[in-house]
This record gives sequence, C-alpha cells and structure tokens, in this order.
Amino acid sequence: MSFHESPITFVSHTGLLVKDLERCKSFYRDILGLKLLKGTESKADFSADGEKPLITIEKAGEVVPKKAGAPGLYHMALLLPDRSDLARFLRHMLKSDYPLQGASDHYVSEAIYLADPEGNGIEVYIDRPAETWQWNQGEVHMTTEPLDANGLLTVGNDKDWEGMPAGTVMGHIHLQVIELKETEKFYCKGLGFDLVNRYGSKAIFVSSGGYHHHIGLNTWQSRGGEPAEDNTPGLNNFTLILRDEAERGTTLQRLKEMGTTIEKTIGGIFVQDPSGNRIKLATA
Repeated sequence: MSFHESPITFVSHTGLLVKDLERCKSFYRDILGLKLLKGTESKADFSADGEKPLITIEKAGEVVPKKAGAPGLYHMALLLPDRSDLARFLRHMLKSDYPLQGASDHYVSEAIYLADPEGNGIEVYIDRPAETWQWNQGEVHMTTEPLDANGLLTVGNDKDWEGMPAGTVMGHIHLQVIELKETEKFYCKGLGFDLVNRYGSKAIFVSSGGYHHHIGLNTWQSRGGEPAEDNTPGLNNFTLILRDEAERGTTLQRLKEMGTTIEKTIGGIFVQDPSGNRIKLATA
C-alpha cells in the first residue's frame, strides 16, 4: 500500500526561503543528490524523478533574521524506495565528509539526519514494512534508538550512489509550533488528519490512511514563540495533496468555520496553521 498517493492526504512538496541561493543549489544537487528541474536567478526546483518537484528553494528578499523560538521547519523528510538506497546514501555521505546530525531507528523506520548549509533540517529515511508496525488503540509505536549503521552498510553494495532514486517522495514534514491544543484541532478537525502518536507532552504526530505520520508537530524549542515574519529564511510553505476538488471544498469549509483565513492566489490556495506555517492545499 502506498501512503503517498490518492486517496490518502499526504505532503508532496516543501518550499524554502534561503539567503544564499547558489550555495544551497550546490548542496541540493551535489550533496543531497536531487535533480535541478528548473532554475532562475531567484528560484530553483529540485526533483528525484526529473518530473515532479519535491523541494523548491527561493532567494529571500530583504532578509529578516529568524527570532529565537520562532516556529517553522524542524525537518523535511525524503522517503527512499528501498533499504539499499539508504545504505548507498549513507556511504555517499561518509565519502563526501558532509556533517550528519544523527542516525536513528524509530521502529517504524530507519533515518539519517542532516541540515542544508542554512540549517534547514532534512531527514532521509526508509520505512519498515507497515505490517510490522505496532498499533495500540489507534496509536502507533515509535521510538528513537541508535541506527545500526554497521548493519545498514552491509547492504546495497551492488552499485554506487547515483543520486536520489526516481521513486523518492516527500515522506513527511516535521514542524515547530507554538502550542499543541489549537494545533491538534487545526490538523485533525480542520485538515482531517488522524492523531496517531503523542510523543511525551510536547509533540504529536498525525497521519492519513494509517501511516505512521505525515506531519510531526513539536514545541521543544518553539513553545510560546512568535510566527516568523515575511522574508525570514526557512520554511516558506509545504503542499498537501487532497483526494479531489470535493474533498478540498469540504476541508476549506471546515477551516473557514474554524476561523481560518483562506488565501486564494494565482499560485494556489493557501492556509496557515495556528503558528503561521503556510500550507498549500492542492488536489491529486
């Protein structure tokens, strides 16, 4: 079963504002291994399959420094098709000598963490088979243990890393938010996600269609913070794919009844969560 195609609601794309476009372009192409799909002097779209954009970086205008404790991106997560792909990526990172921030076994997945040159968090991961995940009363079991890197490196030796494989998707996004009560209401009642994990008292995870999570939300460093101002480097927006126009209409009506402002532009329909994280609502 695919957790990243219709009728499931999923994250398809992340947009970032950056200070140094050329430096970031080099990272996403040469280190992360994505294909430059389209580029201008102020913007670049990156893809794994050469067709669908996964990440867009855009040069910020008059840069407004990010305030300490501001909400925004914790990390965006690229889901690889196979464990051998993750092994090849790890070998590539070790050879490139680019700094890693961590490597974890979450029981449902295996993950490697790093950041782009401007500190935007990135997770590269693979899922364990969904039939092995443990559920208890609607909550999925997730943990954080050290990744068995040595064991991982024993697989995928049949070929070298050749960049992000074509089947790579935006597996999930993890956000920093100001608080959790209204945030949970927005994502579950408003957008229609299911709450699938309370990770202590400062983080929740939501998903559609029985996935372990499409969106993570935490207040670890951002509780009580102020939303980022325009032109602050970091998260610009992310895209949610809804099943069809009927579902988008129903979702927008729920959000409107909750007092959410609906922004309709040439680029699409956007809303903001209670922490100011901007979301594009698109359809399959």
